[in-house]
Amino acid sequence: MTFTTANLCDTHSGDDYFQIAEPLFMSYGANPVFSGQITTLKTFEDNVLVRTVLEEKVENRVLVIDGGGSHRCALVDINLATLAIDNGWQGIVIYGCIRDSAMIAGLPIGIRALHTHPLISHKKDHGDRDLLVSFAGVNFKKDHFLYADMDGIIVSATMLS
Repeated sequence: MTFTTANLCDTHSGDDYFQIAEPLFMSYGANPVFSGQITTLKTFEDNVLVRTVLEEKVENRVLVIDGGGSHRCALVDINLATLAIDNGWQGIVIYGCIRDSAMIAGLPIGIRALHTHPLISHKKDHGDRDLLVSFAGVNFKKDHFLYADMDGIIVSATMLS
């Protein structure tokens, strides 16, 4: 990746639909720098739909999960992170928690989450896909572009260079 969020801010911060996420997220996975078009999920303490979406083969996509900010269980574990890699996902941003963080640390994917939690989520198959989701001061929309590095997360309606 040849971008930095700092340079993107310097160049594009006045653009229409350019947003910077509040610095709420911890970085997991071996790729702290990632970008791609957004796919959104909204689910609460249930990761059935997360698995369903990560089973899809994609190119240059980032999964953004609005988990309601729950700190009571994890929405992503080593199995789901590995599934994401196998199917071409560039990264996952979770407004919630992950588990298996020590194992995920070595995987070639970028993952941002609020925290870790050892308990996996429920399996009730509740959730919605491709809705506008809002957290961290950003409106995440399907097919908009997300850029993440060690300095933060940026979302834009258009591809940035």
